[in-house]
Amino acid sequence: MQIALVHDFLVRMGGAERVLAEFAKMYPKAPIFTILYDEKLAGSTFPRERVITSGLQKLPSFIKKRHKYLFPLMPAQVEQFDLSGYDLVISSSNAYAHGVVTNLRTKHICYCHSPMRYAWDWTHNYMGEQRLNGVAKMFAMKRLEQVRMWDMAAADRVDKYIANSRTVAGRIQKYYRQDSEVIYPPVDVRRFSPKKTNENYFLIVSTLTPYKKIDLAISMFNRLGRRLVIIGDGSARGYLERMAGPSIDFLGFKSDAVIKDYMENCRGVLFPGEDDFGIVPVEAMACGKPVLAYGRGGATETVIPGVTGEFFYEPTFESIEDGLARLLLNEPNYQYMKIRKHALEFDREVFVEKFKRELGKLKK
Repeated sequence: MQIALVHDFLVRMGGAERVLAEFAKMYPKAPIFTILYDEKLAGSTFPRERVITSGLQKLPSFIKKRHKYLFPLMPAQVEQFDLSGYDLVISSSNAYAHGVVTNLRTKHICYCHSPMRYAWDWTHNYMGEQRLNGVAKMFAMKRLEQVRMWDMAAADRVDKYIANSRTVAGRIQKYYRQDSEVIYPPVDVRRFSPKKTNENYFLIVSTLTPYKKIDLAISMFNRLGRRLVIIGDGSARGYLERMAGPSIDFLGFKSDAVIKDYMENCRGVLFPGEDDFGIVPVEAMACGKPVLAYGRGGATETVIPGVTGEFFYEPTFESIEDGLARLLLNEPNYQYMKIRKHALEFDREVFVEKFKRELGKLKK
């Protein structure tokens, strides 16, 4: 059987790329089609000889780094991928990859991280972040409308949807009017070692962008004077560093080995933003550490209040402070091996088994 993998962009290594990496291991001979590829950032996991890019790859690098402004061009790029020689196409999509065109005999299964959020439920938030007005805003809104129309049409090209969480399954049903099975993303739980002890600091591992709500955690730890370590980088880093007090350390981008060490030795992990699934909370639980998470999105499907961590339910200083107070109050009751056992429900082996089972149903 000839298999092809399709992914939106390979210009960073985030949660969606970890899922693609698992598919790449499962199907080592399958080429990877993607709109844009950064060999420096993704080449160690996805070697150049295995990647097939769109025509946008020929653009100057300074334009490719600002690819979000090219969104009106993206639908045509994925439609130009020639997949006629493949029996099975697996798309890993949170924007455009599900829109590839396949022939009648080719089966297309889409692992959906989410329908494109800036075109649907985050449209107004996204436009607010761009700070456009007048003609520029009208132009952008019109383009987003056109992308939504394409997205609705493209959604019907998929033979089988798999959602990465019940939260995303709800979006697929609302915006695409399609049913989906839920298979949680693979987490390499066994890479981490559970530890009962800690070095009395809290940890955030995240891209530093506004919607991750890292500023809430910083405001709280400024007030409490407790140590907070932040691993990650992003557009909001400068702003966050300026507001941070002396008890907060920014480490920037770090390797998986360094992140593992900090997770295994922290007191707890904070996850203050809403995410479609959220691999970081599961990795923290793999280390036996409690998680304080925003009580919306994928974290509500992985964290068990009072057992593996706590939630705060409003994106406010008062709410996150109340959540941390409950976590500290319950700290003696958390059982680190029980937390670890829960994390094993999301292990990569579980993902592989469930995905192959769904693939078998599609072939029948």
